[in-house]
Amino acid sequence: MQKYLRIVYCVTICLVIGFLSGKVTQSSISTWYLTLEKPFFNPPNWLFAPVWTLLYIFMGIAAGLVWNELNSKEKEVKNALKFFIIQLGLNALWSYLFFGLQNVLLAAIEVLLLLLMIYETYLKFKLLNKKSGYLLIPYMAWVSFASLLTWSIWWLNR
Repeated sequence: MQKYLRIVYCVTICLVIGFLSGKVTQSSISTWYLTLEKPFFNPPNWLFAPVWTLLYIFMGIAAGLVWNELNSKEKEVKNALKFFIIQLGLNALWSYLFFGLQNVLLAAIEVLLLLLMIYETYLKFKLLNKKSGYLLIPYMAWVSFASLLTWSIWWLNR
C-alpha cells in the first residue's frame, strides 16, 4: 500500500505545481500573449492544459516509482529525487518568467536549463526504474518542442 501512496503523493505534488503554474499563465493568455507573434507551428491554446496535465501525472508516477526504490538504493534515490525537485522548480519558474514577467528571452534561456535537468533526471531515473525513465520521455519531447516554440516566439518578437 505504501508504494501506491508514494505515487499518489508525487502525482498530487506535480499536479499542484502545474495548477499554480497555470494560475500564473492565465493572467496573460487573454491579454499579453495574444499580442505576440507566434510561429506557424504554435499549437492552439486549448491543447496546453490537457498535455501538461498528462505530463504532470507521468512525472508524478515516475517520481513515485523511483521513491519506491528507496530501501534498496537510498543514496541514488535521494540524488535522483533532488534532480527531480530541481527540474520541477525550473518547470514552474518558466511559467513565471514567460507569462508572469513577460520576459521571453529569459524564459527561452531558462527552458534550455530545464531541458538539461529533465535529461539528467531521466538518466538517473532510468537506472533506478526503467519505467520511470520511460515516463519522462514524453515530458522531454514536449519541453524540447516548448524550447523551440519559446525561442521562435522570442525571435519573432525581438
